[in-house]
Amino acid sequence: MAGALCAALVTGCAVPAADHGRAGAVVKRPPARTDRLAAAVERLADAADAPGAAAYTREGGRARFATAGVADRRSERRIGRADRFRAGSVTKVFVATVVLQLRAEGALRLSDPVERHLPGLVRGPGYDGARITLRQLLTHTSGVFDYVRDPRLAEESFGRGFRSHRYDTRSPRELVRAALRHRPYFAPGTGYRYSNTDYILLGLVVERVTGRPYARAVEERIVRPLELGGTSFPGTRHGLPRPHGRAYSAAAAPGGSGALMDVTELNPSTAGAAGEMVSTLGDLERFLRALLGGELLPGPELRRMTDTSVTRGRYGYGLFPERLPCGVTVWGHNGSISGSYVRITATAGGRRVLGYRVNTDEVGDAEAERRLLSAAFCPRG
Repeated sequence: MAGALCAALVTGCAVPAADHGRAGAVVKRPPARTDRLAAAVERLADAADAPGAAAYTREGGRARFATAGVADRRSERRIGRADRFRAGSVTKVFVATVVLQLRAEGALRLSDPVERHLPGLVRGPGYDGARITLRQLLTHTSGVFDYVRDPRLAEESFGRGFRSHRYDTRSPRELVRAALRHRPYFAPGTGYRYSNTDYILLGLVVERVTGRPYARAVEERIVRPLELGGTSFPGTRHGLPRPHGRAYSAAAAPGGSGALMDVTELNPSTAGAAGEMVSTLGDLERFLRALLGGELLPGPELRRMTDTSVTRGRYGYGLFPERLPCGVTVWGHNGSISGSYVRITATAGGRRVLGYRVNTDEVGDAEAERRLLSAAFCPRG
């Protein structure tokens, strides 16, 4: 989630040794390196007030991994290439891919109303599941309220109530009900507004169509075929698989102290199909390269994924574009969950891919992200 609350759970708001100013958070940084990617990663960590940052790029057989700061303030261990972390809304790209696979197989249609697959679920003041289509969920044009903006849920899950509620389990239907307590943003199909509820609903649709939990469907259709050994869907499991660093949040720190709170352990069920996935930068690079290279979707569905016509260029069917100052357009997604911000992006066809992350909730400086993107995708100068 980008921005204050957007950064609290699952981003997708498409743009899209020093004291870091946190109480007691003194981070020893290694000497700055001179190449553009490494320097951009250093700036990203500084802009995010993050203990650590990392980036992974690949073009053909050439790969680069750069880090700044530390993965764990207690040990001063650097972020490792194989480190697992929570990937937030990057989960949505995997879910959208499965939905489009099912569409290509004839198991569903994008014009299907939500009511056809989830009868009776999306009903309430201003809501009628018979008027909301799967296409609108995929493109965030449904108008359904974003459940992470429900004040009580937001406070308990990402704010000052995190300490008391970090291990709470919430079902997908509970998250949908939290959204339906609020009026819709607009009538279905008449606007664009990023909503995590859209992908919680899509996860339930995948479960109804395939007869298995959405995470199982993603594992069978994407994770295993691509051999993404560092990618998993924890459900309600609190910890991270090894190896991993720590995750830190200012938003969850008590009393607005400005300190960074260790939020590595939490119950990710509040994110679900909108953002629960755990992965590595290498796995995410492999996935996006395979997706844009045509390994996971037939041509018509892949072209649909980058069709932003219904959102006026802002969001496709699980991916969003960004045009860089050098004229290159890249496609991908970002994600944030307590203690972790990540983004994956690539040129058309997946020829050149960049993934990067910080071990705090958000980057905090769009310019620092643009500099990193330019270092990876734009010629020098």
